[in-house]
Amino acid sequence: MKQRLTIALLAVMLTLSIEAQAVLSHPWAHKRVAYFGDSITDPQNDGSKLKYWNFLQDWLDITPLVYGKSGRQWDDIPRQADLLQKEHGDAVDAIVIFIGTNDYNNGVPIGEWFEEKEEQVVYGHGEPKKPVVRKRRSILMDKGTYRGRINIALDKLKRMYPERQIILLTPIHRAQFYRSETNWQITEDYTNSGGIYLEEYINAVKEAGNIWAVPVIDLNAVCGLYPMMDEYGQYFHDKDTDRLHPNDKGHERMARTLYYQLGTLPCTF
Repeated sequence: MKQRLTIALLAVMLTLSIEAQAVLSHPWAHKRVAYFGDSITDPQNDGSKLKYWNFLQDWLDITPLVYGKSGRQWDDIPRQADLLQKEHGDAVDAIVIFIGTNDYNNGVPIGEWFEEKEEQVVYGHGEPKKPVVRKRRSILMDKGTYRGRINIALDKLKRMYPERQIILLTPIHRAQFYRSETNWQITEDYTNSGGIYLEEYINAVKEAGNIWAVPVIDLNAVCGLYPMMDEYGQYFHDKDTDRLHPNDKGHERMARTLYYQLGTLPCTF
């Protein structure tokens, strides 16, 4: 009997040791992280009691600075950034941005990343320098398009926090959201009012990573949530009326994915 108790105690101690080691070695442990986004991040949204960032707070002792607001789109990110700076200044280690599904639902045009025109520039390679005409592109700051909104937001954030890590998360899959007669959102297999499918908005976030030199976690692909199947209704607020907002189980699944994905990226520099 005594031997069995000793073995059980050792097993518990080993488990605690492994958990403690994970917290100590994870690059995001004990950090201050700002979360920007929409209803899936908003602590006031009733789709779940806990959000993905609550789980990361518990597992990694992260201090969450949460600015996500229900219904918001990419054009709200500059406002959230201003609030972060006003309330915490530079006392933040990293910023995670998880937004875009409402841009799709509201039919925001995708737009372009750049505008292009010909300019004269001095160039020389293997011969004396001389004026030449070349095409030049510049970032397009268009608040009326999805790509333009991302440009505006990341231009602001990278100037505001050049020494901080900024991570983009792609929007996750979405199915029906039947809130009321005036808020009846259809499933992702339909185009929005602009004739655009959800994946174009997801792909734009991935493109933004290369344009703006920011890491992108493709949560849409790697978290496994697929509300278009009835079998995945268990991860969402209501299998019949709300497969847009993950429930606690859905947020935990996203958080477990983020735990490992974030573990491959530095939080501070």
